[in-house]
Amino acid sequence: MSDQTNSRANEARELEGHLSVLDTFTGTALGVLAVASGIYTYLGVSTLLDGDGAMTSFAAIAYSTAVSVGIFVFWSYMMRLLPAMRTARTRFALFGAMGLGSLAIIAMSSWLNAAALAGAAAVEQHMAETVQDYQGSLERAHEIALSAQALERDVARTRQSFEDLSEQEADGGLSGLAGRGAVFRVLRQKAAELTALEAQIAAQSGQVDAAFDTGNELLSRMRALTVEPGPVEGRSVEFSELAVRLAGIISQLRQLSVAPLVQRAAQDLSASVVLPELDGATEGNRVAQGATIESVLQVLGQRAATLENAAQEVIAMPPPADTTYTPVSAADAVIMYGRNFIPSWAGAIAIDLLPAVLVLILAITHGAIRSSKEGLPIEETMTVAQMRAALHAARAVDLELEGEASPRQGPPAPPEVAPDERPRVHEVPQPARGA
Repeated sequence: MSDQTNSRANEARELEGHLSVLDTFTGTALGVLAVASGIYTYLGVSTLLDGDGAMTSFAAIAYSTAVSVGIFVFWSYMMRLLPAMRTARTRFALFGAMGLGSLAIIAMSSWLNAAALAGAAAVEQHMAETVQDYQGSLERAHEIALSAQALERDVARTRQSFEDLSEQEADGGLSGLAGRGAVFRVLRQKAAELTALEAQIAAQSGQVDAAFDTGNELLSRMRALTVEPGPVEGRSVEFSELAVRLAGIISQLRQLSVAPLVQRAAQDLSASVVLPELDGATEGNRVAQGATIESVLQVLGQRAATLENAAQEVIAMPPPADTTYTPVSAADAVIMYGRNFIPSWAGAIAIDLLPAVLVLILAITHGAIRSSKEGLPIEETMTVAQMRAALHAARAVDLELEGEASPRQGPPAPPEVAPDERPRVHEVPQPARGA
C-alpha cells in the first residue's frame, strides 16, 4: 500500500514539474499565435476598407490589434480557469463559454485570415467561373442565331416552289392559259416577297459571324486576366470592362436572330395577297383563272404555315442565360467559394483555435494530478516550498507561545552590597623618578 501511495505521489509531482516547465513558454507561444492571427487579420480587413490613406491603415491596425489582444486574453482565461474547475457543472459552463468565444473568434478573425491566405485565388476563381458563364451564353446566342440563319434555306425552298409554279403557269400548265396573266402575277408577287426576305437573312450572316468572333476575342482576354501575375484588383477592373462589352455582344447576337422576322413574313405571306384582275378573254377563262388562284392561295397558306412552324421552333429555343459579372472583395470571394479553399479555411481557423487543444491538455493533466493526490497523506502532497513555509509558521507560533508564557517583568536589579564588603582597590607603587 505504501508503494502504491509513493507511486501516485511521484506521478503527481512529475506532472506538476512538467507543467512548471511548460508554463515558462506557454504565454509566449500564445502571444505569437495571437500576433500571427492579427497580422493575417490586418491583411484581410485591408481588402474590405475603401481608400488607402492613413486613416484606413490606422483602422486596419486597430482592428487587428484588438483581435490579437482578444485572442490572447480569452485563451489565457481558459488556460487558467478551466483546468481549475472541479465540478462537472462548472466545467460544462466554461466549455460553453469557450464554444461561444471560439465562434466569436471565427466571426471576427478566421474568415479574414482565410481572405488573406486565399483571397486572390478566390477572386480569380470567381472570374474564371464568370468566364465560363459568359462563354455558355455566347455560344447559346450564336447557336440560336445560326438556327435562325438556317431558315434561309426554308425561305429559298418556298420561293423556288412559287417560281416553278409561275413558270408552269407561263406555259399554261396550271390554268390552261399560257402567258403571264393573273395567276402568274400572284405567284411572282409572293416569290418576290420571299426573295427580299432571303436577301435580308443573307445580309445578317456576316454580322452574326463578326459578333461571334469579337465575343471569342473578349473571352480569350478575360481568360488571360484570370491567370496573369500581379495584383488581382487591377485585373478585376479590366475584367469588368470586358464583361460589359461581352454582354453587349451577346445582346447583339440575340437581336440578329431572324426567326421573328421569318415568322411575321410567313404570317403575311398568305394574309396579304393582292389579287389581280382576272384578264381572261372569255368567261370560261376567267373562271379557270379564279379556280387556279384559289388553289394557289391554298398552297400558299400551306407553305406559309410550314415556314411559320420552322421559325416558331427557333423562337422556342431556350434563350442564353443572363450573365452579369459582379466584382467581389477577397473576403466575399472566400465565402462564396469556400468549398474550393478548404485547406486555407482550415489553416485560418486552426491558428485561432489551436489554444483550445492546449486548454484540453491542461484540463486533463490537472485532473490527473488531482486524481493522483486524492487520498494521500498531507506529507506526501506537500512540496518543499510548502514544507518550508509550514516550518517557518510553526516556529513563529512557538515563539509567540513562549513569549505569552513568561511574566512580563523588567530586567532584574543588581544585588545590594554593604559598604565594608565593597572591593578595595590596591594602589600600585610607582617607580621613583630617575631610577
